[in-house]
Amino acid sequence: MSEPTGAARRRGPFKVGDQVQLTDPKGRHYTFTLEAGKNFHTHKGSFPHDELIGAPEGSVVRTTGNVAYLALRPLLPDYVLSMPRGAAVVYPKDAGQILAFADIFPGARVVEAGVGSGSLSSFLLRAIGDQGMLHSYERREDFADIARQNVERYFGGPHPAWQLTVGDLQDNLSDTDVDRVILDMLAPWECLEAVSKALVPGGILCCYVATTTQLARTVESIREIGCFNEPTAWETMIRNWHIEGLAVRPDHRMIGHTGFLLTARRLADGVEPPMRRRRPAKGAYGEDYSGPNADALTPGPGRAPTARPRDDCGPRRSLRPVTCGTMLATPTGTALTGDTPRAAFRRPGARPHARPAHPLGRHRHGRRRCRGALLRPAARPRDRRRAGRPAHEERVGAGAAAGPGRRGVPARLRSREAGGEEAGVRRPRR
Repeated sequence: MSEPTGAARRRGPFKVGDQVQLTDPKGRHYTFTLEAGKNFHTHKGSFPHDELIGAPEGSVVRTTGNVAYLALRPLLPDYVLSMPRGAAVVYPKDAGQILAFADIFPGARVVEAGVGSGSLSSFLLRAIGDQGMLHSYERREDFADIARQNVERYFGGPHPAWQLTVGDLQDNLSDTDVDRVILDMLAPWECLEAVSKALVPGGILCCYVATTTQLARTVESIREIGCFNEPTAWETMIRNWHIEGLAVRPDHRMIGHTGFLLTARRLADGVEPPMRRRRPAKGAYGEDYSGPNADALTPGPGRAPTARPRDDCGPRRSLRPVTCGTMLATPTGTALTGDTPRAAFRRPGARPHARPAHPLGRHRHGRRRCRGALLRPAARPRDRRRAGRPAHEERVGAGAAAGPGRRGVPARLRSREAGGEEAGVRRPRR
């Protein structure tokens, strides 16, 4: 049994022509190709390639500046991020999702539109193996040349299962009985007619788009063509974690949005897709909607959408009154202001000192959550003993008239009334 293409370059000691990835003490990567008699130069010194030729993978080399570098073969995710680019590459996080959710299996017949720099083509070729078939289409010849060089550099030569065509997919697609179709292009909805004829029943269509407008139009076009099941769309984000001793936390940087993925399966010929039974959101289909089932999903001229019956919602809990400004709407419809006695807010059967229920809740310091509420907050337990006492100004006036021994009068006022002491000097607290 012959070895798969490129497998010999993935194991054993380093050989001339192998790709090597060096990692410095700060975690930075440097990728180069081994050549006999050459040197690798960095700002921390250099070392000859001959030190790595014949050495096992995972060796450590030191430069003339006594800096250690770890030597390994680059993984495919590392290779696609460091290879020369013509167009933007499909990142490894999205390529892995495509391989999994598009169900790329060994020996599969796959059609790809939009080669770019050859990133996704490398993942697909390694997944289908030598017995499969990958036919890639690329409009621009310069991008096709860069992708061909990158794929051949990774596999060590041309891959027997790969065919690259320069041109539009809808004009040049001649493949039949295709298992999977991957569309990485600006307008995938333009190729749906040709793709539906090439896919076998049960085959998977996978689209990779960058914006929400592309995603929405692609989904509506798939529904309108009528030979695919309900499409599924998603995106993925990756966040690394920093782990060092007790410091276990998310990393400060992450790989966020790169694109949206969309999959749909081909139905058998002559079969209509079943209607969706889920309830769309209000406003999802406006009067200007012209997609599939527009007559049933949009309201007619002068006719509002049918409201949802209240009986279908089941029993509802009664809402508590809501405070807005100085007005309070009670269940009986009475408008109360801040001058209303506190007894009006009590629940039926509640004790006189019980705290009245507030619809918006309270902070732990007793303030109301409603910013415009001018009602005084309910008395807290520590304030109940002060009930019935006169206001602060009245206490101050009464204390000044009665003499310096009156409690509640500030020390500076007592000193002024007593005389013989300098104004503003506080007495010691008793």
